[in-house]
Amino acid sequence: MKNLFDVSGKVAVVTGGSRGIGAMIAEGFVANGVRTYITARREDELQATAAGLAQQGECIALASDLSTVEGVNRFAAEIRKREPALHILVNNAGATWGASIDEFPESGWDKVMDLNVKSIFFLTQQLLPSLRAAGTVADPARVINIGSVNGITNSHMQNYGYCASKAAVHQLTRHMGAELAREQVNVNAIAPGLFPSKMTAHMAGHEDEIAKAFPISRMGSPEDAAGTAIYLSSRASAWVTGHVLVLDGGMVAEA
Repeated sequence: MKNLFDVSGKVAVVTGGSRGIGAMIAEGFVANGVRTYITARREDELQATAAGLAQQGECIALASDLSTVEGVNRFAAEIRKREPALHILVNNAGATWGASIDEFPESGWDKVMDLNVKSIFFLTQQLLPSLRAAGTVADPARVINIGSVNGITNSHMQNYGYCASKAAVHQLTRHMGAELAREQVNVNAIAPGLFPSKMTAHMAGHEDEIAKAFPISRMGSPEDAAGTAIYLSSRASAWVTGHVLVLDGGMVAEA
């Protein structure tokens, strides 16, 4: 019982791990003894984040472009070569696009769907050999998909593709969670609310004002993101699969 949340000695991959929620989760893993691979498109930003996190533990940066299946396959092949057994995969890489419903372009829709949904499915598919190798009945391997409260409630923003993609992520999580649990791979999702990130940059200067309306009246913190991911990666959640955990200070509950 004293070690329910111990994740030390595990190996993790965090996509979109150079900033935002991905970097928060990666920091939590690294600080708790997880060998953590982070990936993103921008090499300089990725290396800077890895260098900072490496002061607390083991963090390896591998640049990739997961917006195409070819990019997914190249990255997965590199991970499989390095890590025959992978305990944790965090599918966090994502994009958004905003435009009025009359002007919303197909290119924006496809960009969001390809990265937010397609890449999750195919990266998980390609890393299944390593995930299966790491999972046991007592402590399965874990896939954590990052969804959004925008996939549950109306965002009241013009981010149509993003909202649809995150609802798809939640349903994909339920489907894969039930199916892969029989192979000792648990799949769950986190649906974050308001966290500081590139996607909330348009709210700059107004975040605290917006957060005052939440039942827990603040923005999400690195500890909130990391703690939730650690729970979903540890023995404490070994009997949880196909679940979407809302992490939003009570916003959805009050909606």
